[in-house]
Amino acid sequence: MKILAFVDTHGSKRAFDEILKRARQADILVCAGDLTMWGESTEKWIKFLEKAGKPMVIVPGNHESEREISEICKKYKYCIYLHRAAYEYGEYMFFGFGGGGFSEGNADFERIGKHVEKDAKGKRLILITHGPPYGTALDSLPGSGHRGCRSIRRFIEEVKPMIAISGHLHETAGNTDLIGKTFVINPGSFGALLKI
Repeated sequence: MKILAFVDTHGSKRAFDEILKRARQADILVCAGDLTMWGESTEKWIKFLEKAGKPMVIVPGNHESEREISEICKKYKYCIYLHRAAYEYGEYMFFGFGGGGFSEGNADFERIGKHVEKDAKGKRLILITHGPPYGTALDSLPGSGHRGCRSIRRFIEEVKPMIAISGHLHETAGNTDLIGKTFVINPGSFGALLKI
């Protein structure tokens, strides 16, 4: 399977054009949030990505309203709203948790993660969060140190998803790392094609 993952497009036409072009090679699209700039033209961009003709899972970033994206996704069959939820695609399970990106810990994520851990037994798990896990190349900022979420990090260490996709910190776009055997990536606004 090939995943085209992207994040932090913030309404950039150039980024959306590039994603549409790269989507030809993908089986499924994954948006880790901040599709827009403060929720402007959310439906326009979701409708634009429908042209790819591929399913897309999406979590909100800190620039979108959870409710608005949820409602818009109901209008488009290709779009799967994945905040605080899981979605099975063949032998794979996607678990999404969006929003935020500023906290070091998240009790809601930890609570929901425990349920997902049970449901994911025997599945190939892919984690999608807007904020990055703590202590990786995805959350390290010059002069500020690591700014990611320890709750996400613990989930990755314990549950061991195949891949963890996140963004939020534009400075780390394109960076990858490993937590144990889990490949972690900030695919950036132009996206990254992942073969799994």
